[in-house]
Amino acid sequence: MPGMLYICATPIGNLEDITLRTLRVLKEADLIAAEDTRNSIKLLNHFDIKTPMTSYHEYNKYDKAKVLVEKMLAGQNVAVITDAGTPAISDPGEELVKQCHEAGIQVTSLPGPSAFVTALTISGRETRRFCFEAFLPNEKSDKKERRAILEELSKETRTIILYEAPHRLIKTLEELSEVLGNRRISLCRELTKKHEENFRTTIEEALEYYKENEPRGEYVLVIQGLSREELKEEELKELLDMTIKEHVSYYMEQQGLDKKEAMKHAAKDRGIGKREVYQALLEQ
Repeated sequence: MPGMLYICATPIGNLEDITLRTLRVLKEADLIAAEDTRNSIKLLNHFDIKTPMTSYHEYNKYDKAKVLVEKMLAGQNVAVITDAGTPAISDPGEELVKQCHEAGIQVTSLPGPSAFVTALTISGRETRRFCFEAFLPNEKSDKKERRAILEELSKETRTIILYEAPHRLIKTLEELSEVLGNRRISLCRELTKKHEENFRTTIEEALEYYKENEPRGEYVLVIQGLSREELKEEELKELLDMTIKEHVSYYMEQQGLDKKEAMKHAAKDRGIGKREVYQALLEQ
């Protein structure tokens, strides 16, 4: 019989947050795949766990996943842990899970700490609907993709959650201010630790603050989404910046309306008569 893969959530700060089930599985597993064995050994030593460890991280995630899959096919049970929080969330564990499913290996997850959920619950922002983007693409190697994601987020009505490192925080806040505007934001750091912080402010005020006070620690940014009314206003602004021909074409190509209906919608958006739209189309 093949073994199983156990996704084991570990504390993001306070060691008391580990579950009894996770402790049992980490002790009983044949092997623990850890993102950083030097970091994880401290956790294992604290709970007197002697299970062998192997390194599984971003730079070996494809080849090492194949090795781990072979071990599970041979009957071993593998527990995967990240430096902190839940593996496979913005983490190389995602690849291991995919390869396990492709090989027919059973995967189960042991629920526990997750930084973005913890931050969301204390942020005071809307929690019913949210989108999680983790870390934005690197501004040097994936500048276009980063900008494209920010543009998408500018129209997001759900609460937005991002991760950011301290040395990139100011740059990211500047981009957020430019693309999203001055939204309300909660900046969470040191989660579950003694000096846990939930800084509730606006993007512009946060930018001013961190230009004067050096950012420290890993941050979770919880950003207010647009209201539906604000979204409609933003979309209308974009349409009014178009020529009348582009405006009509938008409704025909993007919304699937016939020309007559598209002209009617464009006229309503602009507060003009359909005849005026018709005339403009003849002239362009």
